[in-house]
Amino acid sequence: MRALDTVAPGTALREGIDNIVHSRTGGLLVVAEPEDVSFLFSGGIRLDVDYTPALLYQVAKMDGAIILDPEGRRINWANVQLMPDPTILSLESGTRHRTAERVAKQTQALVIAVSQRRDVVSLYAGGTKYILEDIPTILSKANQGLATLEKYRARLDRMSLRLTLHEFEDRAVLYDALSVLQRAELVTRMATEVERQIIELGSAGRLIEMQLEETVVGVMTERAALVRDYGDFDSDAGFESMLAELGAVAHTELLDFGRLAEVLGHDRKTNTLDFPVTPRGYRALSQIPRLPRLATDKVVNRFGELPAILEAPSEELAAIDGVGEGRAKEIREGLHRLQEVDAVDRYR
Repeated sequence: MRALDTVAPGTALREGIDNIVHSRTGGLLVVAEPEDVSFLFSGGIRLDVDYTPALLYQVAKMDGAIILDPEGRRINWANVQLMPDPTILSLESGTRHRTAERVAKQTQALVIAVSQRRDVVSLYAGGTKYILEDIPTILSKANQGLATLEKYRARLDRMSLRLTLHEFEDRAVLYDALSVLQRAELVTRMATEVERQIIELGSAGRLIEMQLEETVVGVMTERAALVRDYGDFDSDAGFESMLAELGAVAHTELLDFGRLAEVLGHDRKTNTLDFPVTPRGYRALSQIPRLPRLATDKVVNRFGELPAILEAPSEELAAIDGVGEGRAKEIREGLHRLQEVDAVDRYR
């Protein structure tokens, strides 16, 4: 992701790379501290001058590699013959790309290989290779991803409203909670994919970035609140571990509610449709504007579950340290508004 951000459209480095592509001269760029890769040098010209796209284009006319600092602000060396370890496995066939892959694996530097004949720009970082695509192609993929994401979000909102209705009526089952958790995880992962494309688009992805932010607002909060409400853990470390395990679930396993139930600490063989669950109340309280997280924690710790919070008198809420009469009133009114919204949704 950092490598894509370094060469995104709108950056000075990308302008220089595009110049090399259009001139069909080819090039090999190493973005790293010179001291970290100097043991690979054979010959070369030490420049140590400020970077400009025009200067990069000129020095790329020489056959050797160009060494830039990690910020891409200075051209340190040009026309350098790189001598990486020949025993490092490389699947590339061309000399330039084979050298680039081996240097990236040996030094962990970002290496950029610009093909002379095919107008292809390849990034090598560690053991990873990524081929840059043109802006129209990336833009098309980003728009498709955003359209899919909006469908996922609409479905998530509908299922979330249904779960809230069942929670207030104290008839939620594990299937309801897992359905919302599954959809929230799908939205999160699709958003990550679109975000990667936005980074690659650079300055051309501003509009899509704004659409993405609007589409995913509140999803991460809901995802975490679902785990807090229905997960079987006994500490903050256990909660964080459960979130990490959820993020590591394979995409194909997200369709398996038994696997998701297992992540939350339930038996994988549980019949989720017949297994009643009671939320602790984190998710409902998170929907009340301006209610601090610390106050939410204290309310849940005091009452233990959502039905008890709903039945608690205002005086008892106000007596909790850090809540007070003002916030107790906000909690009462906020939960009442949620019930009204659910009633309207049920009528529809």
